[in-house]
Amino acid sequence: MKHPDSTEKRPDLFLLLATLLLAVIGTVMIYSASSILSMERFHDGQFFLKKQLVFLAIGFAGMVISTRLSYYKLRKLAWPGLIFSAFLLVLLLVPHIGIKAGGAVRWLDFGVFSLQVSEIAKMALIIFLASFFTENYTQVRNFKQGILIPSSITGILIVLILVQPDFGTSLIMAAIVFIMIYLAGGRILHLAALLMIFAPAALWLLFNKSYRLARLMAFLNPWEDPQRSGFQIIQSLLSFGNGGLFGVGIGDGMQKLFYLPEPHTDFILSVIAEESGFLGVSAILVLYIIIIFRGFRISLNAPDIFGNLLAAGLTALLALEAFINIAGVMGIVPLKGLALPFLSYGGSSLIMSMILIGILLNISSYED
Repeated sequence: MKHPDSTEKRPDLFLLLATLLLAVIGTVMIYSASSILSMERFHDGQFFLKKQLVFLAIGFAGMVISTRLSYYKLRKLAWPGLIFSAFLLVLLLVPHIGIKAGGAVRWLDFGVFSLQVSEIAKMALIIFLASFFTENYTQVRNFKQGILIPSSITGILIVLILVQPDFGTSLIMAAIVFIMIYLAGGRILHLAALLMIFAPAALWLLFNKSYRLARLMAFLNPWEDPQRSGFQIIQSLLSFGNGGLFGVGIGDGMQKLFYLPEPHTDFILSVIAEESGFLGVSAILVLYIIIIFRGFRISLNAPDIFGNLLAAGLTALLALEAFINIAGVMGIVPLKGLALPFLSYGGSSLIMSMILIGILLNISSYED
């Protein structure tokens, strides 16, 4: 087995190129989707564009730095990163500390920028799980080491995120721990037992809150209440329908004009669908497929267990976030309010996604 400190190769250029293309497309489409909204809210049609360019610059710098730093050193951050993330999540519970938006408290305000804490928590969890399973690789099939400890630690973070509340991110974190236990060699029987515990809890959380149930019902039949619970998905589907094969042209879409809610964030793909059509959406999907394929390829070719699990976990995170957003705006799954990596407006998501890609690029430079 080659040690990560050995001679490096050139990082995965396909992964880098696909990421940069998505980031550029996202910046252009954020301007298209938000210019009218920016003018109406801030009297500056480029307000969101300017902020996104700053986020992109920070994210690119973070990607370059994480590409150059040996991923193996991240093992030292496993426990500190997890504890720090939990601390930040607890800090959100303190009155007047977190920023409340849309009925949820998910952001910490640092004056010049706000931080969505769950973005750090997701990354910290994956690094921790990769390190934990590396240290306990021979005992993963043991219930305590393979299931009890990692799921309990994940459960603490999930509870803290549910309190915000953020049901979508909680589901992603639960899925990540399942995936990483399986990839580390965990027993299927143990995973089935864990699923039998998680599933009833998830169903209870779903039916316990009326707005979550409303989202589910809107997904099943949005036309039953087209002015309220079904409004978002109907407007999104209209965007896809209006786009046709080639789209109406960049900047010429109509659904972003106060029909689509927050068109520059959760529904950015709907704007892309209307303005660039089926071909534009297909190009976006191809770029995501390239990133996911190269990510899992990097995992398979990683020189050690930690690199293997870390790359797989990070790639799975990107894949889940992209799938849930894309499927949601297409009406395939219920809407979850998750950002579309590299495309949606937002600093925390973009910066952490770029750093994630930097880590994958670093692992690829040590491939066998």
